[in-house]
Amino acid sequence: MSAAPSILLVGAGELGTAVLEALVAHPKRNNGTISILLRQSSISSQDPTKQAQNERLKSLGATSFVAGDLANDSVERLAETFGKFHTVIACSGFGLPPGTQVKLTQAVLKAKVRRYIPWQWGIDYDAVGGGSAQDLFDEQLQVRSLLRSRENTDTDWVIVSTGLFMSFLFLPEFGVVDLKGRKLRALGSWEARLSLTTARDIGRVAAEVVYDPREVQRQVVYIAGDTVTYARVAELVEKRFGGEWTRELWDVDFLKGKLRERPDDGMLKYTNVWAVGRGVAWDMESTLNAQRGIELQGLESYLKEMPDL
Repeated sequence: MSAAPSILLVGAGELGTAVLEALVAHPKRNNGTISILLRQSSISSQDPTKQAQNERLKSLGATSFVAGDLANDSVERLAETFGKFHTVIACSGFGLPPGTQVKLTQAVLKAKVRRYIPWQWGIDYDAVGGGSAQDLFDEQLQVRSLLRSRENTDTDWVIVSTGLFMSFLFLPEFGVVDLKGRKLRALGSWEARLSLTTARDIGRVAAEVVYDPREVQRQVVYIAGDTVTYARVAELVEKRFGGEWTRELWDVDFLKGKLRERPDDGMLKYTNVWAVGRGVAWDMESTLNAQRGIELQGLESYLKEMPDL
């Protein structure tokens, strides 16, 4: 990239911090600025914990903080903020009110931001389709529709499909690996596959897409540190931690039944989508990281770094 873009990261949680670190470290950065959108209350907070978090972001390379509120600011106000930047990367998604990602995308397009990476980190929502068990995914499809309907605008966009965040695999609420209960489960079937990527590696590929686009524009790209079956997950977990483990199959019918009993259980909505198995896995050879020779962390390596039980 010949010119150094001004970049705005929307959010600075686990993913935003990983993207920040990767952007700062990328060899083609060329001294571009990296700002972070935070609520004004977070920027001016006198709380020592919040101040320490902000200082850490500065130490990692954040050029400045920009005040904004995704939930409460209007499209027009967000567009005014976004219009000052070449690239906007959405790193905030969990816990926001319904419609926020659509509003964010509308603001990006209104501002004619040159390059946009939306909050689409996850599975292939096109393959999942509308009306899935996880109603939040319908909004992701709305975002894609908005972007695709504006092919002649000034905004390039790249959707980065990452599969499941690697750490999510070990949330007992998700159900696949319950370390404390020493239970291993398959969603759908033991031979069904899922793709996995660590937050750190998502950041690395995001930086690559920003600073070395190589004709990657207005499209979906796929990345993964690993694509494995549930049987392989169980095998690797048992190998890493040893001892006795219980294996259980949560098939589609079983999970549909659980969701009927608890229709507002957000995590059950996720597990139902993974059990159906559409859009949750892709071959490693098809990934952008494989095509560019970027080695990402696989599940076995990730397990080795986890503390003993």
